[in-house]
Amino acid sequence: MHAVVRSYSGQGAKELFDLLEQRKSEVETIIRSVPGFVSYTLLRSADGGVTVTVCHDKSGTDESMRVAREWIQQNASDIGSSPPAVSEGSVVLQLS
Repeated sequence: MHAVVRSYSGQGAKELFDLLEQRKSEVETIIRSVPGFVSYTLLRSADGGVTVTVCHDKSGTDESMRVAREWIQQNASDIGSSPPAVSEGSVVLQLS
């Protein structure tokens, strides 16, 4: 499995997470459509928020980043949030 963590902070980050929360059913539909999808977490932080996507392989997490970027461009470009800091890698252990 492969995971990608996107951390949003700074200008527009809180507003972006307000919008993501308001439209979470739409976000869920888009993320669940990613090939190899395993799990997705959207969480607020003090200065914005973090998303964690786990897929069966890197091609899935790459696609998740593409659809997330596209959704933000189409639905939140007026917010002016900064691009996220991205960390990704192979999953060593996942518990649920």
